[in-house]
Amino acid sequence: MPVLGVIPARLGSSRLPRKPLLPLAGEPLVLWVVRRVSDARICDRLVVATDAPEIASVVERAGHEAVLTSPAHQSGTERVAEVAVNKAFSGFDVVLNVQGDEPLVAPEALHGAVARVRGGDPIGTAAGDLDSSLATDPSRVKVVVDMGGRAVYFSRAPIPFDRDGAGEVRYHQHVGVYAYTPDALARWVRLAPVPEERWERLEQLRPLLRGMPIGVALFPGPAAPGVDTADDLRAVTTQLTRQLREVSP
Repeated sequence: MPVLGVIPARLGSSRLPRKPLLPLAGEPLVLWVVRRVSDARICDRLVVATDAPEIASVVERAGHEAVLTSPAHQSGTERVAEVAVNKAFSGFDVVLNVQGDEPLVAPEALHGAVARVRGGDPIGTAAGDLDSSLATDPSRVKVVVDMGGRAVYFSRAPIPFDRDGAGEVRYHQHVGVYAYTPDALARWVRLAPVPEERWERLEQLRPLLRGMPIGVALFPGPAAPGVDTADDLRAVTTQLTRQLREVSP
């Protein structure tokens, strides 16, 4: 089942303008994401989907593939879906969407999401462990899964809720990775919105609450931080700089 990897990268961002091009340990953020996904060796082809020629130019100068997509898309999923129906990217059984602000995404999350689709789920994603002290942070999206490993609900609230304060609740933090069959991806973008996705600001609630199963690959250890704010950018820069020093001769 060949895999098409797509990294949606939008130039406009309300919280962090020009985010994909912001320098991160000396290089644009988007290039860190591309290399991270490439190093995981999960994709048979990998492309950055963007609305900005400036981003496409940076990606292509670094030796990677980029494609320009419509600036009208409201989500990364819509941008990925445009690529998936392009004849130039046909012939893939799985489409892997890795958000363009995840430079430290765990390889286990990428492989796990694809494995869920290969195992029969129309949509796959991943989640890592989350310390209970961080469960109230709305920037950390939580997911509850059923006994079969499929999502029950995603929320920015602490779910499950530890009503008695026993401290026994295990929280799972969702990672910004999605795998789909091409048919499931096309169906997702045709669905009408649901109120919950607007309330929570979580697009994955649309297919979930309209009956599309989402398999969740759980992996040990915490989910790596993404880059949503200036503080995130500084924290991830520090982490990447430390890693570079560790591998330098």
